[in-house]
Amino acid sequence: MEGPFIRIEDTSEVSPLRPEITTVGRGRGVDIRLADPTVSRLHAEFVRRGPYLYVVDLGLSRNGTRVNGRPIARRVLEDGDVVSFGAARCRVGGVPKEDVAPDVELRRAAAPELTRREVDVLTSLCRPALSDEAFVAPATAREIAENLVVTEAAVKQHLLRLYQKFRIPEGTNRRTRLANEVVALGLVRPTPIVPSQRDRRAS
Repeated sequence: MEGPFIRIEDTSEVSPLRPEITTVGRGRGVDIRLADPTVSRLHAEFVRRGPYLYVVDLGLSRNGTRVNGRPIARRVLEDGDVVSFGAARCRVGGVPKEDVAPDVELRRAAAPELTRREVDVLTSLCRPALSDEAFVAPATAREIAENLVVTEAAVKQHLLRLYQKFRIPEGTNRRTRLANEVVALGLVRPTPIVPSQRDRRAS
């Protein structure tokens, strides 16, 4: 098989990786589907850039992504690396040899400057990560609008500017990629929503 691929250890199934981005998870819309309950519906992505292959954890999964047993956010892969998505293990093959140190994680760009309202939008976007579900998609524009008491059109304009600021390319899972980048950069640290005093008095 030409080009990078992964071999799923439980089934020995071999899946070639797409030329640019290959999504992994247990949801129906992913490129490589793993039927393991510890795997999120949209768990991670393999990304190819020239001769390099790296894996990106999409940030909102509870069980995380590991390379050779170590938790990672984004990491360059070498031939033979074992990538674990929750409890599901896959071995990487077909990666050309490059002079890359095995412990290299791709450095993320510096965070862009954000307005107060943009921070509010990002916080609302990432709030579903607090759910007890194994994976919850980021909030929709409508949900953000309801949370911030603004119009959905206004939220969509903010999201478009945020995609540009964080250089999130067009395509599927754009909100998820934005949320992942924001959480990984530490810009938004969602805290559990506690009932207000008024809500407690009413109960």
